[in-house]
Amino acid sequence: MTALQQNQVLSIQSTVVSGYVGNKCASFALQIHGFDVCPVNSVQLSNHTGYKCFKGQVLNAADIECLYDGLKQNNIHGQFSHLLTGYIGSESFLLKVGEIIQDIRDSNPGITYVCDPVMGDNGKLYVPEELMPVYRDVIVPKADIVTPNQFEAELLTGIKITTISEALQAMQCLHDMGPKTVVLSSTSLGSNGILVALASSVKNGNKECYKIEMPHKDAIFVGTGDLFASCLMVWMHKDNDLKTALEKTVSTVQTVITRTLDAAQEVAGKGNTPTPAQMELRLIQSKSDIENPKINFTAEKI
Repeated sequence: MTALQQNQVLSIQSTVVSGYVGNKCASFALQIHGFDVCPVNSVQLSNHTGYKCFKGQVLNAADIECLYDGLKQNNIHGQFSHLLTGYIGSESFLLKVGEIIQDIRDSNPGITYVCDPVMGDNGKLYVPEELMPVYRDVIVPKADIVTPNQFEAELLTGIKITTISEALQAMQCLHDMGPKTVVLSSTSLGSNGILVALASSVKNGNKECYKIEMPHKDAIFVGTGDLFASCLMVWMHKDNDLKTALEKTVSTVQTVITRTLDAAQEVAGKGNTPTPAQMELRLIQSKSDIENPKINFTAEKI
């Protein structure tokens, strides 16, 4: 077994040539915090799918198995301190990821696995529906931290979330699957244009829960979930405190999307709707905010 390297993450998710989603987004946020990022791409596209067209390739189970086999033969696979997974578009690829996660954990039981179970949003799936039971039965039970949105939490638990109480019930169901930390990255449980994120963690049999409110912005952002999961990984590692990690993560994402929307509207011109290209996350311009976030949103214990 190789020695576990601190702050070395294997990140398995999508990538794009132009723009910032998936590994293209997460890698930057992790690297400026001192993480060595080893990316494996589930798909590689010219740009994200919100544009009028996109082109690229979808990796299959054999592709990731080949890459992982290279790592394993060189005894690299056992040195990761963290695992991060995001968008995966095929059942066979996701099943292979489950095998890889287990193999890495067998080499290094102390590894931290953060799972963003990307399946859809606002009641709409954007992956094949057969991925849901794989996430529920194979992937989520292996995770230490899981970051679904409201719709994904409903899919995984079978619980319709219309109240904070139902959200907490769904989060407990996710805890029961295995993860010690559950964060609902966004829910529509607020009022008057307010979104709510919820976080719950179990340590030594004790449970702590928090909620944090943020404004809803009437615009389409792509890559925010990838930024959220990577920032949460950073702050849970550095601070080991759920409340602080949630506050820094939400504050970072809100700062980035505010800068993005302001810049996009300026380029588009008054009264015009920004294009997908104009709405790409202003990630590079937000380097200092990602590195040292100002806490603009505070979490309340529940």
